[in-house]
Amino acid sequence: MDWECCWSRDHIEADHCPYVGEGEEDLLSSQRRRIVEKCVECPRFKNDLARMKGAGYPLSDVLPYILTEFQEQKAQMGAMLSFLNSRTREIKFLREVGLVLQNSIDLDEVLSIAMTAITAGKGFGMNRAFLLMTDKERRNIRGYLGVGPRDYEEAWRTWEDISRSNFTLRQLARDFQKTKLTSEKVKFHDILQQLTVPLADQGHIFNRALRGKKPILVENALNNPDLDRGLARILGVDTFLVMPLISRNRRIGVIIADNCITHKPITLQDMQSLETFAFPVAFALERASLYERLQEEVAKQKAANLKLREQQELIVKMEKMALVGKITSSIAHSIRNPLMVIGGFARTLLKGSSADDEKRSYLESIVRETRQLEEVLSEVLDYSESLFPVTDYWDLNELVVKAMGELEGVMNGAGVACRMELAPDLPVVRIDYKQISYCLKTITTTALSAMELGGELHVESLKDGDAVLLRVTDDGKPLSETAQVALTTPFFQTQELGEGVGLSLCKSILERQGNTLTITSRPGGGNTYSIRLLTKKENI
Repeated sequence: MDWECCWSRDHIEADHCPYVGEGEEDLLSSQRRRIVEKCVECPRFKNDLARMKGAGYPLSDVLPYILTEFQEQKAQMGAMLSFLNSRTREIKFLREVGLVLQNSIDLDEVLSIAMTAITAGKGFGMNRAFLLMTDKERRNIRGYLGVGPRDYEEAWRTWEDISRSNFTLRQLARDFQKTKLTSEKVKFHDILQQLTVPLADQGHIFNRALRGKKPILVENALNNPDLDRGLARILGVDTFLVMPLISRNRRIGVIIADNCITHKPITLQDMQSLETFAFPVAFALERASLYERLQEEVAKQKAANLKLREQQELIVKMEKMALVGKITSSIAHSIRNPLMVIGGFARTLLKGSSADDEKRSYLESIVRETRQLEEVLSEVLDYSESLFPVTDYWDLNELVVKAMGELEGVMNGAGVACRMELAPDLPVVRIDYKQISYCLKTITTTALSAMELGGELHVESLKDGDAVLLRVTDDGKPLSETAQVALTTPFFQTQELGEGVGLSLCKSILERQGNTLTITSRPGGGNTYSIRLLTKKENI
C-alpha cells in the first residue's frame, strides 16, 4: 500500500514531511525518532491508520489505543518536565536570595531584597507586597513598608524599565535600595497606617497566620465571614495572601501579597514557594533588627562612658576645688579678724580727726584700702561657701521676683528699666536658693555695668526640655569672646569690667550642681546670660 505518511521509510527527503522544521534535519535519517516526535501527531499518519482498518490489517484496531496511551504518557512527561524545570528555577532563585540574605546585616538591604524578590518578575512576580512588623513594646503588628505600583500606568512604566534594564535579581534589589526605597516607604503610608492590629486580637487574620505559622490565602474577601471586610476595602483587592514571618518561634511579622493590577490567581504553588522563601527572610529580618538594636546599644554605651568620664573629671575637679576652698577659707578667716580691727580703729580715728589734720589723708587711705580688702575677702568667703550647697525644691519665679526687687534701687540708680516675662507653668527646681539668688544678682549687676542710661533689662524664665531656663538680656555693648572668657575666669581682669570672681563664681556654683551658665552676644548690640537648671531628680 502507498502510505501518505513517511513512517514506513528509513530515510526521507526534506520535502517529504512538512512537519520537520529547520534544525531537525537529523530526523530525516532517523525513522524511530521521526515516528515518536512527528508521525504520531501527523494527520497523514491518522489517514494511514484509517486505511489500515479499511484494508483489514490485524493491528489496525489496537494501534489507536496504543497511540492514545502514548500521547497521554507523553503529555504527562511534558507536564512533569515543565514542573521540574519550574522547581529548578525556583531552587536556584531561592539559593541566590538565601545567599544574599545570609550575608546581609543591614535592615534596609534585607527589606530591599525581600520585597524585590516578591514583586519582581524574576522573583515571585506578585504585583504588590506589604511588610508588617510586630512591635512588642506597643504590643501590636504595624505596617512598615509597601512595595508595588498604585495604578496600571505606574505598573506599566515599572515593568518597561525592568525589561529594558535586564538586571539580575540582586542588581534589581540594589537599584531599588538606592533609588526607590525611601520613596516607597512613604508611598503607601496611608494604607500602612490602617494596617495596625493589636497582638491581643487573636481572631484577626494576621494573628491567626502567626499563631498557625502557615500562610492564609484569602479569596472573595468582601464576602468572607471569617475576615474583617474593612481589611479588603483598605487593600482594594478581593484576593490576597497573608504570609507569616516566623524565626525560631519568634513572631517577626507578616507579608501581604496580591495581584492588584493583573488579577492573576494566586496558586498553591505560589503559596508553597513564598512559604519556603519566608523563613530566610524572617531570619534575616530578625538578625538585621538585632544588629541595628546592638548598634543603638553600643552608641548608648559610648555616650554613657563619655558622660561617666566627664563626671569623673568633674569629681576630680571638685575635689581639687574643695581643697582650694578649705585653704582659702582658712586663710580668709585668719585675715578677717585683724583686718576688721585695723578698719575699725582707722574709721574711729578718721571720725575723730579734724578736717585740717595733716594725717587725715593717711587715715582715709587706710579706710579705703581696708574696705577694698574686706570686699575681696567677702568674695573669697562666698567662693568657699559655694562649695557646700544646701539644696531644696523652690519656685524659680518667686526667687526671680524677690531678687530683682532687691536690685530695684540699683537699677533705678543706673537708669535702667526691667521687664520680666516669667512662664506661669514652670516646675519646681532643686537648687540652693541663696546661691542661685546670688548668681542672678551678680549677672544683673554685671549686665548693668555694660548698659547705658535709659537701657532695658529683660528677665525671662521658660521651660526647656528637662530643664528650666532663666535668661537675662541687656541692650548694652556686645561683649567680645575674650571678655566672655574673662568674665567666667576667677580674678581675670577686663578693661571694661575690672577684675573679680563674680561670674566665675556663678559658673562654678551652677556647674557643680549640674547646671550651666552661657553668655551670648549679638553683633548689633546686647548680651544674653542664660542659666539652665535641670529639673530631673537623677540629673541633679
